[in-house]
Order: sequence, then structure tokens, then C-alpha cells
Amino acid sequence: MKVILRADVEKLGHLGDIVNVKNGYGRNYLLPQKLASIATPANIKVFELERKKLQARMDALRASASEIAARLEGVVVTIPMRVGENDKLYGSVTPAMIGDALAAMGIEVDRHRLLLDGSIRTLGEHSVRARLHPDVVPSFTVNIVSEEKHIEEEEAPAPEAAPAEEAPAENA
Repeated sequence: MKVILRADVEKLGHLGDIVNVKNGYGRNYLLPQKLASIATPANIKVFELERKKLQARMDALRASASEIAARLEGVVVTIPMRVGENDKLYGSVTPAMIGDALAAMGIEVDRHRLLLDGSIRTLGEHSVRARLHPDVVPSFTVNIVSEEKHIEEEEAPAPEAAPAEEAPAENA
């Protein structure tokens, strides 16, 4: 089946390419997702008229992906996890957890776009990539820390702040 690609498709081609794909792939994925149309002479003429509109949409998607990538580069996401003996995690860190941590930092990234090299099951720093666009794949660091140590670090500054608040009350 010959199709005209209406968007960049990873490992297949770019916008406007006429490619030959298996019938099931074209019928069940490319056509319903509007990533391609069947390559008939009439569709080729229609596509040439729509090309500028589609290219502008692809450029806008690439620009927004580049903007998010600029915010993601060099970011360190800290995720507290429960650990057992020998600092081994209970379970593993999932892309959903990383996505939620990024959302808490004000960076919205779909969890399906996060690429992990393998499951994260140890404490420490791990490199994670995000495929925001076929051409834009920034990487950032995920730091996995022990939940107990993370809670202790948060509680430590609180006692220092409490005496400062009580001091004005004694003078009054």
C-alpha cells in the first residue's frame, strides 16, 4: 500500500514522503491517526495544496517542543522512594512518577514521551530522555533518594525557624 505521509513518522519518513507500507499498518494505524493518506493521483494533488498548512503545523509543534526542551535541559528531578536493606527500592520508578514530579515543577510532559533505558530500581542519579518531537529529544537527570532521608532533610530547617518566631512573642 502506497501512502503519502501527512506528518513525520519515526522510522518511516517525513512529511510529504510517498512510502510503501504493509496494508495492516496503513489501514489500522496511519490512516485512522491521520498520519497518512492513500497515494492516489487525486490525493497527491490535494496534499500539495495542503502541504504549507501541514508544514506550518509541524513547525509550530517543533517550536513548542523546543521551548519545553530548553526548560528540561539540565533539570534535576528529585523523587523520594521507600527503600529496604542495602538501599534497594521497593518497586521501581515509573514514567508516571517522573511525569508527576515534572508537573510539580511546572513542566508538563506526557508520561508516554519519557524514555527510560531500563527500569529504575536503585538510589542515585539516572539519565532520562523525553521524546517531545521526532527531532527534539532532551535529556535530564532524575535523582532517587530515600524517603526517610528526604523527610529528615525537610524537618531539619523547621526547628531553626521556630525559635525565631517565638523571640518576638517574648518581647511583647
